[in-house]
Amino acid sequence: MMTGRHVQLLRALLAAVAAAMITFSPDHSAEVGLAVFSGFAVASAAVLGLATWLVQPQGERGRLVLLAAVYLVAGVVSGLPQLRNTTVLFAVLIAWGLLAGLVELIIGLVERRAGRETARDTIGVGALGLVLALAVAIVPTGYRLDYFIEDAGRSFTLTGTIIAVGLLGGYAALVAVWLGIAGLSPRPTAVSGPRAASAAEAAPSASIPSAPTPKDPQ
Repeated sequence: MMTGRHVQLLRALLAAVAAAMITFSPDHSAEVGLAVFSGFAVASAAVLGLATWLVQPQGERGRLVLLAAVYLVAGVVSGLPQLRNTTVLFAVLIAWGLLAGLVELIIGLVERRAGRETARDTIGVGALGLVLALAVAIVPTGYRLDYFIEDAGRSFTLTGTIIAVGLLGGYAALVAVWLGIAGLSPRPTAVSGPRAASAAEAAPSASIPSAPTPKDPQ
């Protein structure tokens, strides 16, 4: 049976794959960034969709459905080859980061009010999405810096697109670590069964003074 821990581990795995693809790719163009993000977003939407019906209690599925929809729409838009350019990269990352981060943050706050153990992790991922959106928003789309490294013997160019794709990779790496630790951490369990009975027997009990017995008449 699928549980909240399984959802966290699956999302961590998808984020780790996205982070690795960006990190080890020599091409940080808008096309590559959007292609990696598209796969990550669509796969995450599928995981969230499964969690909606298999994990989320009935009556509390609306917010998770909305989160899955945000991931799916962003993934589909970024997956269209004709839209893979710098402007769309920035627009998708900012809009998706704000919407998904806000929705996940709200879900986490609701979970915390209900006393669920996944609340802190959900809030953390939502906050990371908002940070990604703000970080990408302050990067100029037309930024360009040409520099020369003597040890390498060649010139390099740093652009706003490369920075945005790098921020996406950093976000994915942080989410992978965050949810991976959350999914693998032991959960507190209540003491029950024979151990609880033994604990109850071992606990000192208050002695109740007994009523004095009447003396035998002489």
